[in-house]
Amino acid sequence: MKKNFLILLAFVFGLTLTVNAQAPYRHSIGATLGTMESFSYKTFLTDNLALSVDAGFKWTTSPATSDVWYNSEHEDYHGHISPMTIEANPNFMYEAHVGSKGLHWLVGGGLSLGYSWFFNRGYDYGLRYTTSYGKFGINAIGGIEYKFSIPLTLQADFRPGYGLLFREHEAVSYFDWAVCVGLRYTLH
Repeated sequence: MKKNFLILLAFVFGLTLTVNAQAPYRHSIGATLGTMESFSYKTFLTDNLALSVDAGFKWTTSPATSDVWYNSEHEDYHGHISPMTIEANPNFMYEAHVGSKGLHWLVGGGLSLGYSWFFNRGYDYGLRYTTSYGKFGINAIGGIEYKFSIPLTLQADFRPGYGLLFREHEAVSYFDWAVCVGLRYTLH
């Protein structure tokens, strides 16, 4: 696994050195919508290497996140839960020009850091329970971005990853993912 990661990193670094293209812009600011609704900022560190940071709310649904509730102190609960996370998701991405003038593909990875709340959608003994957890995760990112002739970009991406929810004496890992569409105003 570590060897494959190092090979991929060397490949991306090699592409950065061999592709002779300029970054489509220097900075952009906007919003991301989808399974993550957030404020979004992106900057190009080199002509092909970008850093994107999304900070906002994310809804997560996973069999493992349901296990968090059932393994908690409320084991007699029989309803459905919806975990919500306040999350920051920084990603390093390699971007390269494709086909038409404004189209770019992107690939990379990053972290997800946050705080999750689990709200039940039912009642147990007349009370509504909430449980909270810290969150740490890693993710990959892949997608496309289009830079319009006006100072605006549109990005669509998929972010599969691994998440870990934790609190004192309790932790659960799960497949974490996001499908996002970002709209950003570009600054040169």
